[in-house]
Amino acid sequence: MNSKFVTHLVNTTSRRDVLKASLALGAGAALPMTAMGKSAKTSLNYADPYDNLYAFGKIWSAYDQTIIGAFHGLMYVRIPGKRMIPVFGYTGTGALQAKIDDKGLLWIKSRETGYFTDLKTGDILETWDNPFTGKTVEVYHFYNDVLTGQVGTEIPKFFMGEMGDAPTLMNEGSVFPDKNGKYPFILPFQQYGDDMMLAWDYTHDYTNPVNPDGWPRSSTGRRITPSEHFTFQVNKSELEDRSLPTCRMTAGFSRVSECWPFMEMGGTEFADVTLFGRMHSHKGLPGYQEVPPKVLNYIEKHAPEFLTLPDEWDIGNKRVDTWKAYAQDIAPENPDYKWEPSDFKVPSGKGAR
Repeated sequence: MNSKFVTHLVNTTSRRDVLKASLALGAGAALPMTAMGKSAKTSLNYADPYDNLYAFGKIWSAYDQTIIGAFHGLMYVRIPGKRMIPVFGYTGTGALQAKIDDKGLLWIKSRETGYFTDLKTGDILETWDNPFTGKTVEVYHFYNDVLTGQVGTEIPKFFMGEMGDAPTLMNEGSVFPDKNGKYPFILPFQQYGDDMMLAWDYTHDYTNPVNPDGWPRSSTGRRITPSEHFTFQVNKSELEDRSLPTCRMTAGFSRVSECWPFMEMGGTEFADVTLFGRMHSHKGLPGYQEVPPKVLNYIEKHAPEFLTLPDEWDIGNKRVDTWKAYAQDIAPENPDYKWEPSDFKVPSGKGAR
């Protein structure tokens, strides 16, 4: 569902001015009771799941207002036994908002973009010359339309893929079960001076939505194993000040997976290579100060609604990962393969028509 604000953009002479005005609403307001949890405490008990929920929402997002974060860095291909080869930049944005409900549970709403860029110029690529296959391929831009989710007092599990695929426990290796076998939402915070540091990891293993029977060139195989790893740094005083709706966050962000489907490594000797990315991630500055200028200009031209969020929270999560979105947006290479296309209109890149 698009933001009610998007309709107005068509008749606006300066989209950036209007979007800035939208983001500014409530930016200086005191935090409402809905985001303050059970009490208006000015410190956090890091052994309390409810305080951990509040802290995570504030680090990842912003309470009761939209905030824009960004990431950017490089991706490499690793062929076993050889040095890693840089292939393109990886950058994008997240429009984020959080709330704490009447039960003290965390809700997060987001809208995300992901783009691949030229290593030298930083320009967003529309085509990419694959040095491994010698082919020029059309680049698939990732548009993760509005997602909403509730996080409770236990560490969440992600269910990806198909029936029978095992769920992914977040932060496996740094969270542990209690005597009842449950994983309370107690995060592995570490304090150094007034710096609070937090790791957030997930390591998936599930059935590849880009089935090799339907997409023999785009698919790298029957299963995929993407993982992402964040190391957040925030100021302890900002984090614990409940009068602030968000806090400045910077993070290291790394990603390991099979090659993206648009690279068309399927059926080649490179189908089993590893794609590795290292990126900066950050949020908390006002307006669009987090977003690289070339990325901001591209989004304003092609998908300005991705710098906004709708008012609603009751929204389904249909585009959770890139492989599933690709399988919904890109017609199978095998014309006989049964396909269920998405009704999502891809704004740019491969699949935009």
